[in-house]
Amino acid sequence: MPDVPPGGPTPVDPFILRQLGAETQARAAGTEAPVSTATGAPAALLTALAAAVDELAPTLVAASHDLAEHPEVGYAEHRSAAALADLVESRGIAVTRGAFGLETALAAEVTGTGDGPTVALLSEYDALPGIGHGCGHNVIATAGLGGFLALAAARDRWAGRVVWLGTPAEEGGSGKEHMARAGAFDGVDAAVMVHPFSYDLAESVFLGRRQLRATFTGITSHASAQPFMGRNALDAVNLTYTGVALHRQQMPPSDRVHGIITDGGERPNVIPERAEILFYLRSEYPQSLKILSARLADITAGAALMTGCSVELSWDDAPPYLPLRTNGPLAQAWNRRYGERGHTMVAAGVVPSTFAGSTDFGNVSYRVPGLHAMVKIAGAEVSLHTREFAAAAVTPTADAVVADAAHGLAAVAADYLADPALRRAVADDFAAAGGALDVPSYFT
Repeated sequence: MPDVPPGGPTPVDPFILRQLGAETQARAAGTEAPVSTATGAPAALLTALAAAVDELAPTLVAASHDLAEHPEVGYAEHRSAAALADLVESRGIAVTRGAFGLETALAAEVTGTGDGPTVALLSEYDALPGIGHGCGHNVIATAGLGGFLALAAARDRWAGRVVWLGTPAEEGGSGKEHMARAGAFDGVDAAVMVHPFSYDLAESVFLGRRQLRATFTGITSHASAQPFMGRNALDAVNLTYTGVALHRQQMPPSDRVHGIITDGGERPNVIPERAEILFYLRSEYPQSLKILSARLADITAGAALMTGCSVELSWDDAPPYLPLRTNGPLAQAWNRRYGERGHTMVAAGVVPSTFAGSTDFGNVSYRVPGLHAMVKIAGAEVSLHTREFAAAAVTPTADAVVADAAHGLAAVAADYLADPALRRAVADDFAAAGGALDVPSYFT
């Protein structure tokens, strides 16, 4: 027997991460994020919001830590949702629990002094299996809620409507899309939220994501005595995986494909009559995600033809995620308001899209103008979806960000509510980017 090298897998050299980090820091030092020059909210309203956030801050931090200590995965966030709802109700505001047909979704709203636009502030609170809040959703939840409660405390100073939505199952469950299809964003003029990260920036790349499950059916036979009488479904899966790997050379840098074999047969001496492979497909633009989807379908069809198998494609066990579309004027308003809390904002394009994941807020951003600002709670060496990031989400730095981000969201919403010129700029930017999409039918 040959000797097996001891010590486990070959260590990964972190050079690329270090290099990308250094390049990002160099670009950040040489650029400046654009700041809104809109009139925005009056000073008295901003002062009232700041005072409200200061009063709320200890409660918000305690809630953030409570969520972190009791993590719950998507659609099972019963304790988390109840704790957040209780907090809202303690302020005299009614909450709809089990909103929009989802057991762990929440909705609340307050109205101001008269007619006006509607702004939605969003909170996420699902955790990752085995990791906890490794994406910092405890920060997202409490910052969004804090912004809403601050606006509620100052409701005699603005006109319009402010909605708070607790959105479950962002981590793969398409919670916001299910809520949207049930009417959560009907009548909403703009939607805003934050997400923890390693940089402070308002305009970041999030890729659209689809799921493809390819199930191949062949003919079983004895793998030794009569292999020629079989049609090997596992061979079709193997050819599909190889075909996707070969296709990567022709994929644009903004595309991603990753897959696993979920069924490869039962015994080595039986030609598998059934085999299955599951892929995630990601891309930076809705149209390029369509193109990538068509290529994957062609590859699976070719594998089926080569092996004499049939193939059944199942798309999107949960509704697909569209890429994130950031509204420029809302981003600039965030740069101003969050910057006023002492944060140095990074310009768009500074952080490489190599670090991009996906979010169901992308689906929201193609329905209404959206802001999905990233807030720094850890250094660039701490990756999302890790236990290290979960630990970073309950540090004093993260606690301070909860309050600052709550104020930033409240202030941006106040700017939008108070300034008709800003609202026109937001609407014009949304229209110039293509306007609203019919999200449920986009890939059909």
